Amino acid sequence: MSDPALEAHEHAEHAEHAAHENNPFISQVSMTIAVLAVVAAITGSLEAVEAGSAIIEANNAVLAQDRATDEWDLYQARSLKKHMYGIAADSGGPKADEYRKTAKHEGDGSTEAQNEAKKLEAERDRLLAESRTHESRHHHLSIGATLLEIGIAISTIAIITRQRWTWIASGLLGVAGAAVAVASYLM
Repeated sequence: MSDPALEAHEHAEHAEHAAHENNPFISQVSMTIAVLAVVAAITGSLEAVEAGSAIIEANNAVLAQDRATDEWDLYQARSLKKHMYGIAADSGGPKADEYRKTAKHEGDGSTEAQNEAKKLEAERDRLLAESRTHESRHHHLSIGATLLEIGIAISTIAIITRQRWTWIASGLLGVAGAAVAVASYLM
């Protein structure tokens, strides 16, 4: 994986060397390369941040699901105990009242566990949605960075061929890449 900041610096250096020719067209193309390189570096950095955030949120969702599963296990255990103590209380005997109290306590505990499990599942769903949002941004930023890099390459061709249309094409690709990058945060 390449370092976007290092690439931007290298492109800026190449543009500076080309600008020393004192040709206005070459100077304009060199400035275009420098600007595209900086925007590409920023886009690449944001792309890496969004990829990392997608992974972190997905991991947090897994942890929330694990905790929810534990709460559902507790709910089942307490529900089973409630029913067992309820059966014992219904059977009568000297400890029937004690069994009823224990059955009620276990029933209250199972309700608490069920509510906590549902809360954790909602948290899991929220985290998964956040992960998908970060992943979508990552994909759009990848497209934006690619368009910017292609724009830089075509700008270099404009310096070599000294054809204005290639320079204009590189600028259009750069604008498209920047637009896709910005749009990834507006979706």
